[in-house]
Amino acid sequence: MDRKNITDIFFDLDHTLWDFDKNSSLAFARVFSKHKVTIDLIEFLKIYEPINLEYWKKYREEKVTKEELRRGRLNDAFAMFQLTFPEEYIDGMAVSYIDELPVDNYLLDNAVAILEYLQKNYRLHIITNGFREVQNLKLKNSGIEKFFTTVTSSEEVGVKKPNPLVFSSALKKADTSAEKSMMIGDSFEADILGAEAAGMHTLFFNYRKEIFDPAYATVNHLSEIKNYL
Repeated sequence: MDRKNITDIFFDLDHTLWDFDKNSSLAFARVFSKHKVTIDLIEFLKIYEPINLEYWKKYREEKVTKEELRRGRLNDAFAMFQLTFPEEYIDGMAVSYIDELPVDNYLLDNAVAILEYLQKNYRLHIITNGFREVQNLKLKNSGIEKFFTTVTSSEEVGVKKPNPLVFSSALKKADTSAEKSMMIGDSFEADILGAEAAGMHTLFFNYRKEIFDPAYATVNHLSEIKNYL
């Protein structure tokens, strides 16, 4: 497909523009303080982060609900430290975490610079599997909401990336076509394969330095997007 025809750029938010790992760590520090959890935060995050990614995969695949995701990732991580908490206590921590998550809003390196660069020639949009109420706060509190013409969440569509319906819904909301659009995101499965199935151009932000099919256009840093657009 010819990238010269592109008019619209769609971004994922977490791990693509918004520094989820750093902001999540700061949120958990406050949650642990509030709920008097005394295990080492760094050691907890080493255990929690891959568990969280696996739960998000299950959530995309409709294998767990939002509530099961929020509870399960905490229960499974604490279990690795031989810790168990009553369900209402876990639910309290889960709510505190969601409340704390949009408080800090560090962005990944060059996020603002690349949005300013792209905005001169393209309309910009967000497509996210994240929970709508939290994602809107992240965009607003981080100061990047102004860059985006539309925001599409999987919750409003009723299915999750990589389901092509999420992308077709976002294209309809943006009043554009797949042939004129590119998706940029950090999840090869959810963002790249999903957008490809919807007929869009793709650019994989290889945030985790994964091994994948080299035939796909890829950047390791946001500043490298200039090499493609």
